Amino acid sequence: MAAPILDTYREVVTPEGVPLQLPAAGPMPRALAWLIDLAVRFGALTALSIPLALLDEFGRGLYMALMFLLMWAYPIVCEALWGRTLGKRVLGLRVLAQDGAPVGWMASITRNLLRTVDMLPFGYALGLISSLFDPHGRRLGDLVAGTMVVHSPPHYLPPPATIDSVLPPPQPLRPEEQAAVMAFAERAPRLSPARQQELASIAEPLTSASGQVGVLRLYAMANWLLGRR
Repeated sequence: MAAPILDTYREVVTPEGVPLQLPAAGPMPRALAWLIDLAVRFGALTALSIPLALLDEFGRGLYMALMFLLMWAYPIVCEALWGRTLGKRVLGLRVLAQDGAPVGWMASITRNLLRTVDMLPFGYALGLISSLFDPHGRRLGDLVAGTMVVHSPPHYLPPPATIDSVLPPPQPLRPEEQAAVMAFAERAPRLSPARQQELASIAEPLTSASGQVGVLRLYAMANWLLGRR
């Protein structure tokens, strides 16, 4: 099955060595999310305009203040606190930093204020051109703020790898060493291969091997320590 043309993946590796596949959202779902947010904001303003009209000048001033908050503060606050607006939630989208971390206040403010540039000369033309030429569909505001919009699938952790081999440690291990070997076997399936091998290299004096061979020997020793023999 062919991948969507405008939805590509960006892979980042967290400081813990966990690889994340971030499916970047293309212009179409982002535009739909923006339209939903626009409808929500105009709906709220329409509902509030009726009681505010009864307050004459004060009501008009309050209406203008609420319009400003809904048009500008609404996306900034929603993205900084929850990573998404209501429209993005409906479409299953989320705003993240380009390294996969949650977006912060400064990044949220920057990307939303720069909508005024992305809108030029009309109809988000500059933003659309930028997202079409960027491999991860980022508009100018995202490029400056260091953010990206991604599809947000349900969280999934791969099951631990099943390795049947058993290898007794070549020397008696202290309790903390046994715990370290078993912790490695539990966490390593969720780490990138490079991170697995990096951690296994620490135990090279125990396994007498490096690289993937060292990783497999640590798995086998963990099986032995867990009584799988």
